[in-house]
Amino acid sequence: MTDTSAVADRYRRLANHLADTVAAVPADRWDSTSPCEGWTARDVLQHVIDVQSMPLTPVGLSLPPAPAVDDDPLGAWTATRDAVQAILDDPRHANLEYDSSMGRTTAAATFDAFICFDLAIHRWDIARATGADETIPAEELAAAAALADRMGDMIRSSGVCGPVVEVPADADEQTRVLGRLGRRA
Repeated sequence: MTDTSAVADRYRRLANHLADTVAAVPADRWDSTSPCEGWTARDVLQHVIDVQSMPLTPVGLSLPPAPAVDDDPLGAWTATRDAVQAILDDPRHANLEYDSSMGRTTAAATFDAFICFDLAIHRWDIARATGADETIPAEELAAAAALADRMGDMIRSSGVCGPVVEVPADADEQTRVLGRLGRRA
């Protein structure tokens, strides 16, 4: 059995960072336009919650019902986060394998590669939409750039990332990575 504690710790750190951002959003800002075309900040959070099940369903796991994002954004996120964290903290569940479009993998590997990416980048989307702190930790910027490299053109698939946004040559690392992911910093 693979030690999944590093994935569980990374998820915990990013999920808590998202919870802090969600908690700071004023009630009247949830309908603000996000950097994700056609989505509000609330839509982004709903998406983040929805994708948490992506690596769980194929291994026969599910998340319990949570409050509705429309009624209680923070409650919806924390209930989902806590349920996922319990799964990742249990190596028997985190190591469950399934066949993905990228080959044989585990729930933990998918959380590490894709879901944590989603947490970091969509936390930025929510922060941008609602006026919160937009800082992405340096290690997550590096992980996002590495994922973009591995995915190649697939990162531009519908519903993933938009076209590259050109940034100034002297742009900071966050601006460069976000530009690669189709976002204007």
